[in-house]
Amino acid sequence: MNHPSERFTLDLFRLAGRTALVTGGAGLLGAQFCRTLAQAGAQVVIADVNRQAGEELAFSLSKDGYPVIAVQTDVTDPVSVRNMVAAALKAFGRLDILVNSAVLDPKFDPLHDADVFARPGSGAFETFPLSAWEQALSVNLTGAFLCCQAGVRPMLEQGGGVIVNLSSIYGLAGPDQRLYLQPGQTPKYKPVYYSVTKAGILGLTRYLATYYAGKNIRANALTPGGVYNGHDDAFVQAYSARAVLGRMAEVDEMNGALLFLASNASAYMTGANLIIDGGWTTW
Repeated sequence: MNHPSERFTLDLFRLAGRTALVTGGAGLLGAQFCRTLAQAGAQVVIADVNRQAGEELAFSLSKDGYPVIAVQTDVTDPVSVRNMVAAALKAFGRLDILVNSAVLDPKFDPLHDADVFARPGSGAFETFPLSAWEQALSVNLTGAFLCCQAGVRPMLEQGGGVIVNLSSIYGLAGPDQRLYLQPGQTPKYKPVYYSVTKAGILGLTRYLATYYAGKNIRANALTPGGVYNGHDDAFVQAYSARAVLGRMAEVDEMNGALLFLASNASAYMTGANLIIDGGWTTW
């Protein structure tokens, strides 16, 4: 191994010859991650339950010259997850990086007003439906478990790999429900499952890191703060007042952290949680 001073630092971020698989790959952050990993030289597998969105992103990246495939995947279905990994191996022969970004996350921006969990009055704990709780646990937590379980097998055969699990500031701190209250409107609430599953992701990450000690498999978590996506001015102002940096994140501001965790730049890091929240959880 070269002495650290003899290595060109930027080379540590390069992913040439590696295959990265991103679940929820056609989502707001997932699409950003897929492009970032491709730009760094990786072959990318876009796994998403939305076939059309995944294929459209794959087409866009392929037009730019990146080696990419899209695989429709239901992360709650073990067979679908195993097929996802098999597709990655068939296309690229290996799996080096797994990014678990698939999530049920009730949004409160204009694009998601019809979301069942964002309707007025929804999310209240006292009446929260068991079916919604179970569905969210299946996607957010069991889905990550299944993907890690299937994805780690080729990593063990290859002699190493990297897992990056997406958590949230609401996995570290309870939601500030005041953000979702609008004067004169029926209250909306960030539901209980989101905090619980995102906290669970941190536990899963630490477990994997220690379980695979000595196997050259690293597992870390990335915890984003709120990302601006057309939110109304009142929400932006209320959220920004709680962030030390005084604003929401831009959609591309998690990309550097994701690439750091996925690459050799973070080679001496496992079981950790990288928080990119503009200081939200620092107060």
